[in-house]
Amino acid sequence: MATDYYGVLGLAPGATDSEIKKAYRRMARDLHPDVNPDPGAKERFGEVSRAYEALTDPEKRRIVDLGGDPYDANGGRGGNPFGNAAGFGGLGDIMDAFFGGAGGARGPRGRVREGGDALIRVELDLAETVFGTTTDITVDTAVLCDVCTGAGTAPGTHPETCSTCNGRGEVQSVQRSFLGQVIASRPCPTCQATGQVIPNPCPQCAGDGRVRARRTIPVKVPAGVEDGMRIRLAGHGEVGPGGGPAGDLYVEVHERPHDVFTRDGEDLHCRVTLPMTAAALGTTLKLETLDGNEDLDIRAGTQSGSVLTLRAHGAPRLRGTGRGNLQVHIDVQTPSRLDERQQELLRELAALRNEELADGAAANHGGGLFSRVRDAFNGR
Repeated sequence: MATDYYGVLGLAPGATDSEIKKAYRRMARDLHPDVNPDPGAKERFGEVSRAYEALTDPEKRRIVDLGGDPYDANGGRGGNPFGNAAGFGGLGDIMDAFFGGAGGARGPRGRVREGGDALIRVELDLAETVFGTTTDITVDTAVLCDVCTGAGTAPGTHPETCSTCNGRGEVQSVQRSFLGQVIASRPCPTCQATGQVIPNPCPQCAGDGRVRARRTIPVKVPAGVEDGMRIRLAGHGEVGPGGGPAGDLYVEVHERPHDVFTRDGEDLHCRVTLPMTAAALGTTLKLETLDGNEDLDIRAGTQSGSVLTLRAHGAPRLRGTGRGNLQVHIDVQTPSRLDERQQELLRELAALRNEELADGAAANHGGGLFSRVRDAFNGR
């Protein structure tokens, strides 16, 4: 009578591969001879291992699903529950079950693989990051070989099956251990686990299917991009081995420092220094912005440290609408050198404002003082 291998693992017929693997992991942890000294656990572990092997091997599972026993056809190979004669693939299959291997369905690795991503840095001026631009960048990456178009073989030749692993992509070695006869698998060193060799490689790419080349790519920089941001160019990275699909190219933006403006997100900042008299009396300045010259009204009595805002004169918002602002920081300059006439006028101003000077001196003169102070500081 055929063994119910699904029942051995506590599963119903038609269980998925994931369910089989989970059931085996759970039971093997409890029954393994290294952790369970019970004499019956060793035999039970062998049964569980045979069931796992039967249900993870596609051909054996087909026989089980048809109501047969895949081990009966081999003359009672179940004598040693730990050896390869039991049909279990050895320590490699145990490790596969516990750490995510394919459980007997490994096979050769494809020669064609996806390429890696590439990163290049580009420096831009503030105006270019604020308003956007298109710039050309030069990259040195792996591109498809134009002689073999990725095949890696010389013209008129083809890859051949690896004679070391017979196309399996892996080689096996048999060892003895406390588990019995253990078959360990490792990638074939001859074909690098691909199952194929190229006896006549392409003379240009030496069999890799790709070559290094320098090329120029136009990059569209969106308005409002900030320092450190990356722009993704899909499919412009490294072509993969064997002519596989290219990865992505990332362009990292570095913003050059500006002589006048600093940036904080979408807002720009600058500093304007005013004479004391202009801050006291008020004035209008011509301020050069990224959008051109703008009139900046300075109200009378403006204090040092004041911030004036020019709306929508900053950078565009990448995620949203509109633009940030230009914040103008005011520094009021106090004169450090005064001649006698200038000192006299300031004392007159202090007296009119009932302000006490350090030396207690004050003079009381008539009107027009503000005009005379302004004229004196302006050299009139």
